[in-house]
Amino acid sequence: MEKLWSPWRSAYIDSFKSEKTENNCIFCNAINEDISSVNSLLIKKFEHTLVMLNLYPYNSGHLLIVPKRHTSDFLTLSDEELLEVNRVTKLSITALKQIMNPNGINYGANLGKAAGAGIEDHIHFHIVPRWIGDSNFMPVLGEVKVISQDLLDTKKKLIEAFAIL
Repeated sequence: MEKLWSPWRSAYIDSFKSEKTENNCIFCNAINEDISSVNSLLIKKFEHTLVMLNLYPYNSGHLLIVPKRHTSDFLTLSDEELLEVNRVTKLSITALKQIMNPNGINYGANLGKAAGAGIEDHIHFHIVPRWIGDSNFMPVLGEVKVISQDLLDTKKKLIEAFAIL
């Protein structure tokens, strides 16, 4: 069986251990951020959801689709929220394909700590562009993940792509 290692992920998970209240929720705080700010990872705001870059991406263009309502339980999402998550996911994949031309896409959610959720208190969905050969020896041997594109460059391109969708 092949294994996909992500040793950098533990630093990401550890960074949220003390953030347990809604006021400290990175996703809830993002709702009020200015998309044009270089300190914000937001790409686009919709009525019920946000699209943002992952600060600790598995690959360039790793997006998060985040319902605005603070909940950890998938089953509490309304039909409107679920429909918008799916519509925004489709738009996000379209934008990623236009600007990055990936060979594939991973899409999904880690529901709960046991499932690998780094931020388990606010449900979110991952969209990870993939390319043939995008995993190599660096993360395993060097404990370094090579990201081929700057987050701000990726953000700018995605904002432009969303503007025409």
